[in-house]
Amino acid sequence: MRYLNKIVWIAGASSGIGESLVYAFIQEGATVIASAPFEDQLNQVREKCGDKMEYCKVLPLDMLEPDNFQELAEKVIRENKRIDILIHVAGISQRALVQETEMETVRKIMEINFFGAVALAKAVLPIMLSQGGGQIAAVSSIVGKFGFPLRSVYSASKHAMHGFFESLQAENLNNSIDVTMIIPGRVNTEISFNAVTGDGKTWGKKDPGQEGGISTEKASRIILNALYKKKKEVLVGGRELAMVYIKRFFPGLFWKMVNNIKPT
Repeated sequence: MRYLNKIVWIAGASSGIGESLVYAFIQEGATVIASAPFEDQLNQVREKCGDKMEYCKVLPLDMLEPDNFQELAEKVIRENKRIDILIHVAGISQRALVQETEMETVRKIMEINFFGAVALAKAVLPIMLSQGGGQIAAVSSIVGKFGFPLRSVYSASKHAMHGFFESLQAENLNNSIDVTMIIPGRVNTEISFNAVTGDGKTWGKKDPGQEGGISTEKASRIILNALYKKKKEVLVGGRELAMVYIKRFFPGLFWKMVNNIKPT
């Protein structure tokens, strides 16, 4: 029960890693504020909590409507008195070449993945500072460490997240604010199915690499362990994570490998 009585707010809690994190935190004693755009999906997650349903509170939140975040943060505080951990999981991926990706699609991806994450962090940070500390975790991607075919804007949004949240950590080293960058590789979720094409339409199919990824349950265990240890960064996945180190230490080999990788 490492998170006994902790208040954990998860944005992107209706499916995938976010949904698994809801169950994992509740099993370890936390009360979870589960957020995503659609209330019916969140209620389904809550119902799956079974006899611990009371520890899952539903709070609809749309990453494309950041003007509401301050009001939502205040609502969480009124009802729960504090926010111990904020986890930003919500995001959208991409499957399109640069020349095929319309600027409207570029802006949508950046609004959801980057600007939304920034706005939510800025709404919660003053609360954490006033209560004497807290944790913020942001889900990036291994393509937040390097570029990759058909992911140009998705990759850019994740690179931007690293810059913002690492700066946030550096500014608050003495304020008891701990920041963790969560970097998934291949996790078996619907992220590729829900990815957008260049014109903003849904990709609508699951990549073979995604299907072969680790389970969301395993991913959530890795993440909870990392947050408990207050790690600055955690890699989540399988053998594909080696690409992060290959890029860092053997860039020539990395580019040879990227040229041979099937991007889907």
